[in-house]
Amino acid sequence: MSAPLSIAVYFTTWWVVLFAILPIGVRSAFEAGVDLPPGSDPGAPAAPNLGRKALWTTLISAVVFVALDAYVYVQG
Repeated sequence: MSAPLSIAVYFTTWWVVLFAILPIGVRSAFEAGVDLPPGSDPGAPAAPNLGRKALWTTLISAVVFVALDAYVYVQG
């Protein structure tokens, strides 16, 4: 795979995996029992843990990308 194509495939894979991981383990502020300021949405996440999810997304995307790249290499 060429370098620009590899970057595009990894970038697309990363975003797809991110959107798959985002809802995992999220509790709303209402479920967590957090006092909300007036005007806040009670369904908003109390602690979204975006840093941890970005790390997991990067690791999973790397594994998927390596598997896809190996498949493309083997197929010729």
